[in-house]
Amino acid sequence: MVVSFTPLQASDNHGKSGKSQHSHSVHNSMHLRESGPNYVPQNFKSSRNGSQMRKNSPQSSNVQYCTLESSSAVATHSYSSPSTTSFSSASESQGSHQDCHSDNTSESHVSASCVTEDLNDLKDKLKEIESVMLGPEIDVVENFDTFKLLMEFPSGDLKQLLAACARAVGENNFTAAKWLMTELTQMVSVSGEPIQRLGAYLLEGLVARLSSSGSSIYKALKCKEPTSSDLLSYMHILYEVCPYFKFGYMSANGAIAEGLKNEDRVHIIDFQIAQGSQWVTLIQALAARPSGPPHVRITGIDDSFNAYARGGGLHIVGQRLSRLAESCKVPFEFHPATMSGCEVEFKDLGIRPGEALAVNLAFQLHHVPDESVSTTNHRDRLLRFVKSLAPKVVTLVEQESNTNTAAFFPRFMETLDYYTAIFESIDVTLPREHKERINVEQHCLARDIVNIIACEGKERVERHEVHGKWKSRFEMAGFTPYPLSPLVNATIKSLLESYSDKYSLEERDGALYLGWMNRALVVSSAWK
Repeated sequence: MVVSFTPLQASDNHGKSGKSQHSHSVHNSMHLRESGPNYVPQNFKSSRNGSQMRKNSPQSSNVQYCTLESSSAVATHSYSSPSTTSFSSASESQGSHQDCHSDNTSESHVSASCVTEDLNDLKDKLKEIESVMLGPEIDVVENFDTFKLLMEFPSGDLKQLLAACARAVGENNFTAAKWLMTELTQMVSVSGEPIQRLGAYLLEGLVARLSSSGSSIYKALKCKEPTSSDLLSYMHILYEVCPYFKFGYMSANGAIAEGLKNEDRVHIIDFQIAQGSQWVTLIQALAARPSGPPHVRITGIDDSFNAYARGGGLHIVGQRLSRLAESCKVPFEFHPATMSGCEVEFKDLGIRPGEALAVNLAFQLHHVPDESVSTTNHRDRLLRFVKSLAPKVVTLVEQESNTNTAAFFPRFMETLDYYTAIFESIDVTLPREHKERINVEQHCLARDIVNIIACEGKERVERHEVHGKWKSRFEMAGFTPYPLSPLVNATIKSLLESYSDKYSLEERDGALYLGWMNRALVVSSAWK
């Protein structure tokens, strides 16, 4: 017999424990199948199962969730957390997109906990559990340490249980990992508290990693993306409810405007132009220059993913910005370059004599592989290439997170800490009951999370570094810091006050840090 656990479904219905529960219809649930019996006997219940948290979990909405499908068999879970679109629009995030199918899971009567607190019959209980979950061939003595480890896990603390599960996965302790996943499925929820919602996506990443499907997770996604108009709508909602993008764009534009303030002809090269939203306010600011607006040319570099979100190629961005520039009476040209930033060569940029050059690297460089991925080291090579163009100013905006070369467990803990702040900040401006909140988190955040946790090598495209590391890379490429504009900093402070007093802004070492409470989240800097 094979029992399929559907974690998010269970978490949204756990308040009705002991009653027949009807599962949501899910798409392409992740099946990690294992032959033979694989369930937890109901007589092994425990007071350490976090029942208080479960009682408080909200009821689930009637939303159908798409998910990835793992292929290797190491555990028996049918996981319904959605796989999603990249927060930073990685070109590698496309993969194959096939029709979803409905996978209605059966009712489950699985106990919430598999650990007993009665140490007197410890070995007997362990033997009975293992004979059911793993088969009678497992030696009790060999797994005694694992059982003692499980006994030490804190009661109802979701963060610590996630950390314990990640440690078990990292140490290839399959027994402990599977038991903890069963426990966690009762605690996470895409419609719960911030840590419950984040936990759902972290758990999905752990399941995928344990099943060895992480290396091909993007390509194994079976769900269609939302329509381009819907995806663009979700991205716009995130742009409005969180100040991270506005902060990055405003600080970069301030440095560019300052660096090009006396120039009559300017050329801006944007290595990931996306929708082109960043340049609206800059064009408006250049139009108001006392000496008159300069001639502006923007080269927009982008990949196929953002073309899907736009609903078409870069010509859409060019048309939009051209109309804006015309209305502002700014002489304007747009030059499209449809390719990955790693592929850009001098001939693709259309450099002209007499133009003052600015290069924008906003939320882009962390997708460029470095020496830990390939001996080619595109990350440092790209910076040397940009330096060879002799730009007046180069702007860098990146997430302040260390997930590039960190080992798996520290990387997991960094992701847990970083995205806890992100999800908490979303709650301030996007109400829990907002009908699009789940879609925004699924399609704009969750895939990044799963990629960081489940993937390795070239498949792991979300490779963030802290500002100190970026600083070293820029200095090795021959750059020196360019001071940010105090006027822009004051404008950003006013922006943050309109969101929440829990946001912080700090300038140190020539860079501007945006944080949530005590956690730095995004850093902006400029170079020459």
